[in-house]
Amino acid sequence: MPRPRYDCAQCPGYCCSYELIEVTEADLARLARHHGVGRAEARRRFTKRDSGRRVLRHRRDAVFRSTCLFFDREVRRCTVYEARPRVCRAYPEAARCGYFELLRFEREQQGDDAFVPGSPRSAPGARMGGARRRDGAPGRAAPR
Repeated sequence: MPRPRYDCAQCPGYCCSYELIEVTEADLARLARHHGVGRAEARRRFTKRDSGRRVLRHRRDAVFRSTCLFFDREVRRCTVYEARPRVCRAYPEAARCGYFELLRFEREQQGDDAFVPGSPRSAPGARMGGARRRDGAPGRAAPR
């Protein structure tokens, strides 16, 4: 496989905001072991049925409408990385991640290393929680 041309550490967790993150029985077993609970308990606590599929539960998020239950909303990272589901292990299945490329382009255009396209925090006039533009000034860059 070609070397990845993206850096998940620079992303706010876009893939973790996918509405349907499907889990298999093997994924449930891995999550159960990770949390020291039985498979039935893991199924009940961490998943739900949606359109006939078993998917991870979500919770509200300030950047995206919601994210995976296991996503740390402060540091923007997976809290079960070693036990994450197969679909998460495989993503993005290529050397490139389209969202990362869009994010990198938009941040460069905005002159704002914290800019997240479509996020309420990136709306005109929104406070960015202490984010700084590349020139060191607080908040968003002026429109170009």
